[in-house]
Amino acid sequence: MIHRTLWRLVFVLMLVLETALADTEPSQYSLEQAIDTALANNPELGIMQARIEQANAQLGESLASFYPQIKASLSYQHSDNPAQAFAMIIAQRRLSFAGNDFNHPGGVDNYRPQVTATYSLFRGGQDYYRKQAAELGIETSELEKAATRNKLVNNVTAAYYGELAAMEAHEISRRSITAVQSELDQSRIRFDAGTVLKSDVLSLEVQLAEAKDAEIQAANAIELAQSMLKTLLGLPVNAPFTIDTTRQAALPASPAVFDELLNQALSNHPELQAAQKRVAMAERQLDVAQAAHLPRADAFVSYGSDSKDLAFSSNRDNVTAGVMVEVDVFSGFATQEKIKKAEHELTAAQEAARQTRLRIEQQLKSAQIKLQDALSRVDVSTVAVKAAEEALRLVNEQRQAGVVTVTRYIEAEVARDKAHTRQITARFDALRAEAELKQATGYWQ
Repeated sequence: MIHRTLWRLVFVLMLVLETALADTEPSQYSLEQAIDTALANNPELGIMQARIEQANAQLGESLASFYPQIKASLSYQHSDNPAQAFAMIIAQRRLSFAGNDFNHPGGVDNYRPQVTATYSLFRGGQDYYRKQAAELGIETSELEKAATRNKLVNNVTAAYYGELAAMEAHEISRRSITAVQSELDQSRIRFDAGTVLKSDVLSLEVQLAEAKDAEIQAANAIELAQSMLKTLLGLPVNAPFTIDTTRQAALPASPAVFDELLNQALSNHPELQAAQKRVAMAERQLDVAQAAHLPRADAFVSYGSDSKDLAFSSNRDNVTAGVMVEVDVFSGFATQEKIKKAEHELTAAQEAARQTRLRIEQQLKSAQIKLQDALSRVDVSTVAVKAAEEALRLVNEQRQAGVVTVTRYIEAEVARDKAHTRQITARFDALRAEAELKQATGYWQ
């Protein structure tokens, strides 16, 4: 009885767990859910986050120059050189004038454990400039991640609408197959009755084959779009995935004037801001190279003990402290070449920033034109669909009455399908262009 109760509890817990796990994954993904999943799972964002952490570590490395450096060491020396041996004996506090031949001291061992601390007093500002460059590196990495996020959101949006467009095109092709198949069946009956020509039946068979070919292409387009979308979402290719077709996105509004869009991009676009940060980083690196001409000052202190063995005694310890100032008088032109290198890197960063701005302006203009073009095509295609639907209805009635040939019916059917296809293409082109425009202005950030 107890075992049976336990098994029932386990079964209930398994059902609850299965339900909870099922609730964590949506059965149908809306565009917002797809974007959230991509932002959580796409590996490219993980790579960018790792780069941010690398930049943080580089900042920590640059800050180490502002702290004292402490080292512990143990050295061993053996010498029968009178001067060195005499110095080691004195350091070991065991000098005796009785019975010692200072010219022939024999071999002397010296062990010296010591702790040394050094502190940089002045390095021409190099440490400060390196810290500034490292801080700019963190900001640049964060902006690059924001730019990657922008691109990811845009790509997910384009792939999502691409799959929706393929699904609607697939539905049109299936509807066309049904209509042509129905007309073909009726024409075959009429042909058997001797009221329809064989050429009419053959024309409908050709039209049916073309409709089936279009249906196959649309089905493959759905698979390709879904595969691309899964990749962007960080999901395996064979993972179950469907998009929500019940929601129809509203058409975007007409874009603002170019100057207004450009001002938004210049103030918001992360790629442009990252390029400007890289220019500032190059300026700090140039400051580091130029600071090498200035003198450097370091303070140091060491504490240790000299003995003929490893035994430590406070009677033999000693302390050394001091300050050292040095300046490079001639470094084989290395400092000058480093400055030249930093100057060229600064020029390259400035040109890269200018190139980034030009590219963003081009993307902005292209997205604006695409959106305007798509919205105009939506208006035209909407009128064309209504006209094509009415023309097909009239031709179908005339066809039933035997007034027009099957060729005219096929032409009307093809015109109707093309009008619907143009309308679908224009509508989703407008939505994709809106996403491109948002990316170009830095809206997704």
